[in-house]
Amino acid sequence: MNRYLAIAAILFLGMTPATAYGGGLQQQAPSTILPADFVVGITNPYLPYTPGTKLQYREETPEGTQTIEVAVTHDTKVILGVTCIVAHDTVTANGALKEDTYDWYAQDRAGNVWYFGEDTKEYQGGGKIGTEGSWEAGVDGAKPGIVMQGRPEVGAPYRQEYYAGKAEDMAQVLSLNEAVTAPYGSFSGCVKTKDWSALDPEVVENKWFCRDVGMVRAQIVQGDTGLEELVAVTTN
Repeated sequence: MNRYLAIAAILFLGMTPATAYGGGLQQQAPSTILPADFVVGITNPYLPYTPGTKLQYREETPEGTQTIEVAVTHDTKVILGVTCIVAHDTVTANGALKEDTYDWYAQDRAGNVWYFGEDTKEYQGGGKIGTEGSWEAGVDGAKPGIVMQGRPEVGAPYRQEYYAGKAEDMAQVLSLNEAVTAPYGSFSGCVKTKDWSALDPEVVENKWFCRDVGMVRAQIVQGDTGLEELVAVTTN
């Protein structure tokens, strides 16, 4: 486990170094995010968030088909002294906007992609109905988490986000050499993860991340149903 993932595990699982790694971790984790540990841009091959890229997904849910678009913008937002890339996510169904979210990501020197929060709005019948799930690292005790390791390793779970009682997503790498097919294409050598929320642990989702593309497929495998697949990738 690299230094930055070790930091994340200790900060977010509430462990001491000795408890987390059986005394094997020699360096005490810092109590704060260090901006100098982060780089400009995101180049992780399994989550290459290059500004100007748009990823379009089709999601099948019990309520019907939805379209999800992830647009990596040229905008940035500074959080805890770290310059984050802004991604704009929208969810539409039958031409109507259901969710509108701005997510904030940054990459550290080891290649880990961190999630620093989101500003999300839900809509129904053309009007805003809520902002549940919104959070920002450093505000009201919220902490960033890792959404993709720089060197993915099968092993212990890690936090993707932490805002007590509101945003507590977790992940665990299950495989490093998966084959997966979606409308956008077929891929091999992909990373497969198990994803869930500590607030609703009965619902489990598997995700597949493929080199130089990002997430290609996500499927709920326990507690509910749902399938999200990559349809198109464009750049400008």
